[in-house]
Order: sequence, then structure tokens, then C-alpha cells
Amino acid sequence: MHEHQRTSERRRIAIIDWVMLILALASIALLGYDTWGPATEAQEHWIVIGDLAFCAIFFVEFMWRWRRARWELAFLKRNWYEILGMIPAAHPALRAFRLFRVVRVIVMFSRLGAAADRALGEDFTYLFVNRFKNAIVESISDAVTVAVLDEVAEVLVHGTYTRNVSKALRENQGSLRNMMFEKLREDPKAGRLSRLPFYKDISEAVVDAGFRIVEEVLSDPRTDELVADILRENVKQLRDAVYLNNRYGQSR
Repeated sequence: MHEHQRTSERRRIAIIDWVMLILALASIALLGYDTWGPATEAQEHWIVIGDLAFCAIFFVEFMWRWRRARWELAFLKRNWYEILGMIPAAHPALRAFRLFRVVRVIVMFSRLGAAADRALGEDFTYLFVNRFKNAIVESISDAVTVAVLDEVAEVLVHGTYTRNVSKALRENQGSLRNMMFEKLREDPKAGRLSRLPFYKDISEAVVDAGFRIVEEVLSDPRTDELVADILRENVKQLRDAVYLNNRYGQSR
């Protein structure tokens, strides 16, 4: 009788494991389609609902297993990555976060770890991460760095930084004019011109004309485009450097 109960319990747990494995893989596929696939607005709405449902199921099942482990902290230490997998990565609130794609990759990795535990043993991901943690940290850090650079590049390219500088010049024009006149007086060569007639009027006209020209150049959209191109190339070089460093590190 007792043997029959133990066999029935093992069969019940195995069914739950298979169900959770399928749900974990389905949630990964859902997030992958929403991240890299051609998801429409209507599909994104249902993806958010589906992901919230997955997270709720993962949470309830996680708490059930923790209760079976008698609320031991060792259970959390072994399965901490599953908590990351409960983040509703498809929620619109995360879309406002610049690095939401990085968050999604981390969530998918966590859910993949949970699926691996279901298929290959409860401690598989824990042992795998501990054994290859250095290589995993390096790979993830490089991927996160590249993702951060991509997000930063997108922000920089679409920024209006030169117009921001022009606005700052207008707001501080008085103090800047005084500073330039002071530097002109202190300059050994330019200071000699102060003895000339109409020196003050000429210097003020030159400084004002210089301010107007600089302000017009900074306010021109073509200057924004130039700065965006410069920033884009710099970020591209940084991204390529990270990629080459990653390849060089792996080859060693």
C-alpha cells in the first residue's frame, strides 16, 4: 500500500515537472517572439497577459516547492535564478526602461535554467553555473555591455545636444561676455589694442557677432546630424572593441 502511494506520488511530481517544463519553454518562445519577432500591437496585448499568467504560475509552483523544502534558505540559494524568471518582462512598464531588452534576456535565461532543471535534474543549473561561472559572467557581461552601448547609441543619435548647448549659451550669455572681455584685456597682444579708438565698441561687436554665429551653427539641424554621426562612429568602435576583446579572450 505504501509502495503504491510512493509510486503514485512520483508519477504526480513527474507530470508537474513536464507541465512546468513546457510552460517555461512556451514563455521563452513568447518573449523571444515579442522581442525579435514582428509582433503587432494586438499581439503584444495578449503577450503581456500570457506572460503575467506564466509568472503567476511560476510563483505559485515555486512557493509550493519551497514549502515542501520546509522554507529552508538553502532552497533559495540553489534556485535564486528562478525568482528572476518571475519578472513580467513583457509588461509595458519595462518598455520605458532603456535596457529592457537586457532585462528580457536575463529573464529568458532564468526561465531556461528552470526548464533545464526540470529536464536534467533540480540542481543542474546550480551546478552548471557554479562550474562555469567565470565563462558565464564574461559572456553575459560582454553581451550586456554591447546591449548598453546599443541603447546609448540610439539615445545619442536621436538627441539634440548642439541645440542644448545653444540654449545654455543664451542663458549664460551675460557672464560669458564678461569673461571674454576679461580674457581680451589680460591677453598680452590683444590688450595692446585697447589704446585704439572705439576699441570697446569694436570688441563688443565682435563678441556679439561671434555669439550669434556660434548660436546659429549650434541651432542648425545639420550640426546635430554631424554630432550624431561622430557619436555613432565612436560607439561603433567601442562595440567592435568589446566584440574583438571577447573573441580574443575566448581564443586564449
